[in-house]
Amino acid sequence: MSAPLFRRALVVDDQPEARAWLEAAVAVAFPEVAVASAGSLGEAMAQLDPAPELALVDLGLPDGSGVALIAALAQRAPACVCVVATVFDDDAHLFPALRAGAQGYVLKDHDRTALAAMLRGIAAGQPPLSASIARRLLRHFQPAAAPQEVPLTARETEVLRLVAKGMTAAEVAQALGLSRHTVADYLKEIYRKLAVGSRAEATLEAARRGLVSP
Repeated sequence: MSAPLFRRALVVDDQPEARAWLEAAVAVAFPEVAVASAGSLGEAMAQLDPAPELALVDLGLPDGSGVALIAALAQRAPACVCVVATVFDDDAHLFPALRAGAQGYVLKDHDRTALAAMLRGIAAGQPPLSASIARRLLRHFQPAAAPQEVPLTARETEVLRLVAKGMTAAEVAQALGLSRHTVADYLKEIYRKLAVGSRAEATLEAARRGLVSP
């Protein structure tokens, strides 16, 4: 008969109902585990000797952040599996917890059976992650999409090419048979499309697009 995966677990949440829900999920996932609980960061810190082998930690505690507890466990008991159980699904909470040493991140929108199933997955090397958190992690590590180049009209391209060659607005107007006011309007639209604010920046962009020689 194989040894139990965990012998001692610690559940940390300041809300009694949430704490009871987490304790019940741990009991379903690992019936042999001894579950201790704490309602604050201070209470949890006082229960780290001996350190638990599994910790379910809420982030919003009345006397501090659960991230501090996760960091303490990572230092004192590197083998402890820390799982965040929280309502926060944003990057500002997710990534500090993971950097501190959390090995799972679940939201409090699961029922007890679903959470227990996620916890049992630890035995198979599956980190307990809510689906929305897994998607957020995937998006975070995907390469950013390259910005789309905004196309210029044929006339705008012509105006940009002449400006990039050093012509003034008046000279461009004369060369193209346009009024200076019309050329000014074209330049305004060109600057907007290229997201530039000066003739020098427009010239660099023209060179990048191959309209003029660098």
